[in-house]
Amino acid sequence: MDVIEALTATTKQDAFTIRKQVFINEQGVDPQIEHDQYDQDAIHIVGYLDQQPIATARIRLIDNKAKIQRVAILKAYRKRGYGKQLMLALEAIVTSHGIDIATLHAQTHALSFYQSVGYQVMSEPFYHQSGIEHVEMEKPLR
Repeated sequence: MDVIEALTATTKQDAFTIRKQVFINEQGVDPQIEHDQYDQDAIHIVGYLDQQPIATARIRLIDNKAKIQRVAILKAYRKRGYGKQLMLALEAIVTSHGIDIATLHAQTHALSFYQSVGYQVMSEPFYHQSGIEHVEMEKPLR
């Protein structure tokens, strides 16, 4: 899988298309919640397999930390190692910005995946505005 920073309208649309499929269509998240004011300034990442977009995430740089959000892999490509590739690639992008701590709010069903790539739980479970249970997680990158 090739992972790139989405710098064009086309690559950003690829990211939004994956998010729509995963969060809105699969998980029933309200589109008004899924797309928010942070999309404009976030760093968007897209993973391509055979030139087809299959994975995405966004990064927000806040207070010397990188907040990783909207991590999504199309259903047909899950549990094949692409999530790990995506996380490693976006962590490299984060460190290139001089940031050495990554945080995220993980859906609890994905907790073991994030733990497998080095993230530690930092909070009790809580419900995101989407109604989906999450936990805060963090990973030092250096």
